[in-house]
Amino acid sequence: MKQKSAMPSLCNQQRRSFLKLSGLMGLGVASVALLPTPQAEAILFGPREYKVSSTRLAMGSFLAITAIHSSKDEAENAIGLAWDEIDRLCRLLSRHDPSTPVSQLNRTGALRQAPPEVLEVVARSLYHQRQTGGAFDITVKPLVDLFKDRFAAGVAPSEAEINALLPRVGSEQLSLAGGNISFARQGMGITLDGIAPGYIVDRASALLAAKGITNHLINCSGDIRTSGTAAKGKPWTVAIQDPAKQKAYPEVLAMGTGAISTSGNYEIFYDQERMFHHIVTPQTGHSPRLATSVTVKAHSVMDADALATGIMVMPPAAGIRFADSQSGCACFIVAKDGAFKKSANWHLFA
Repeated sequence: MKQKSAMPSLCNQQRRSFLKLSGLMGLGVASVALLPTPQAEAILFGPREYKVSSTRLAMGSFLAITAIHSSKDEAENAIGLAWDEIDRLCRLLSRHDPSTPVSQLNRTGALRQAPPEVLEVVARSLYHQRQTGGAFDITVKPLVDLFKDRFAAGVAPSEAEINALLPRVGSEQLSLAGGNISFARQGMGITLDGIAPGYIVDRASALLAAKGITNHLINCSGDIRTSGTAAKGKPWTVAIQDPAKQKAYPEVLAMGTGAISTSGNYEIFYDQERMFHHIVTPQTGHSPRLATSVTVKAHSVMDADALATGIMVMPPAAGIRFADSQSGCACFIVAKDGAFKKSANWHLFA
């Protein structure tokens, strides 16, 4: 699966910015290219319509919140509360901060009476591990750490080093029962970098909606939740990043309320040949090479996040068949040769 970044914690090896929103100030288009300032920026589009935007470095990448509302003050207050929630969840789900429950689990092999948020994300991770036939697996942390450490030392990991770690990988060796989480083998570890950012975006979106900010967009480097409409009632516009970075976007989407996430191999890689990157196939210990990026639409960003990783690990044709078999899931794949592959309901599912 993929390694994501963390809020100065949840993923310092950020895995992508594939879904980028084009146009800094477009009425129906948001952007991740905003300045990383914690202050909110408000623009008046009409007598009673403000666009309030705030961008910070969070989860190891830029996270942008854009709200459309009649009251500038109410929007800014709700966005402030959303940032508080994002910070709180990062302090629970990060594997990079040694004080978090996830770090405690990785350090000791057991976590007693885990916080409900950690239990929820781990339980959903196990669900997606089963659904994808093991393509998505949060126990790949030992391999991710090996890649990072070996290339930091200027050498590639050997086949022997990879094979030695494979027995420590596999969610069937992770126990989740009675509010406790534990590992069956010493040296195991989990990374929630492939699912927790989506979960956090979902939670921040729910908070905004609860505060009456129903028209908003949250983008954490490709984990995107859209709600309602953009300025002047227009749909939100989301462009899938061109893997070649030539701004020839493979697809531009008009979205109302929806969730979308992209995984790819061209943002974080460890060697110039890109044979080793931040997405890892759990069964082999190597990075998948047949697709350049996978974009998934789902009912939640958490699910889209995990499924984009799982499908990225699969051969493209198998990924399309898998997406077509899943209720509420659609995917768009950019194959290694540049060809586009879409699930049957890609243009129908929002």
